[in-house]
Amino acid sequence: MDWIERLNDVVTYIEENLTGQIDPVSLGRIACCSSYHFQRMFAYLAGVPLSEYIRRRRMSRAAVELQNGERILDVALKYGYQSPTAFNRAFRSVHGVAPSAVKSGEKPVRSFPPLSFQITIKGVEPMEYRIEKMDAFRIVGVSVSLEKEIEKNFAVIPQKWQQVAEDGTLARLAGMMNVPPMGVLGVSTCGDDAPWRYYIAVSTDRPADGLEEYTVPAATWAVFSGAGTNASIQELERRIVTEWLPTSGYEYGGAPDIEVYLNADPQNARYEVRIPVVKKREENSEQ
Repeated sequence: MDWIERLNDVVTYIEENLTGQIDPVSLGRIACCSSYHFQRMFAYLAGVPLSEYIRRRRMSRAAVELQNGERILDVALKYGYQSPTAFNRAFRSVHGVAPSAVKSGEKPVRSFPPLSFQITIKGVEPMEYRIEKMDAFRIVGVSVSLEKEIEKNFAVIPQKWQQVAEDGTLARLAGMMNVPPMGVLGVSTCGDDAPWRYYIAVSTDRPADGLEEYTVPAATWAVFSGAGTNASIQELERRIVTEWLPTSGYEYGGAPDIEVYLNADPQNARYEVRIPVVKKREENSEQ
């Protein structure tokens, strides 16, 4: 099954479970990848984080039920809100008005229909990449805990980079790197079977001396090069997911995502984005 079809299966699952618990891990299983990779892929393709999409769909349904005469408390409980206050806050965030104003017919509401994913062929700039197999390698550095809803981490990671730059850790790490991939690494270890962490580290065989250690497993990587600011690396990651991955013959593998920073200038950085890949399952089954 094509991974675009899997994403549409996820949308169907969400629609069928709007009044219950929707676990990103379960959604990732439907899409055949980790919940981390699924949330990234969903946000880039949909233009909205997964949690916000689910909130919009629930509040769209809730508005219809209020217009049909359902009680506010009953609708709030149906969609998982234990108090009218929490429901009111979520409803306002989507519709811009209170549930009571909708129930009374005083105000219009917004409708957010279910998504439908499809591949659109566009004329875009070419993307240069290479496929590289690597044995397991050891990294040394510092890490920070990540939330399971990835949009909550947008402030956490930049703050950690600022901290290590200011306290001298970044310079210390740069002096330790001596094993490929060469560069300061941003490593997202976000499998479904362990707590998520983000490492700022280097690949080295030198002693850790009080720093953290992690072994990146052997994997196959799609490696993309780029230059520019933090905004440009995010744009490259978006293009990888929305333009390259759907028609590449590959899908996400089970290893961490890695950013490799090849120089220290944050405004004119040179970098690589490495995503773990495996051949699509249909191709694997034919071999």
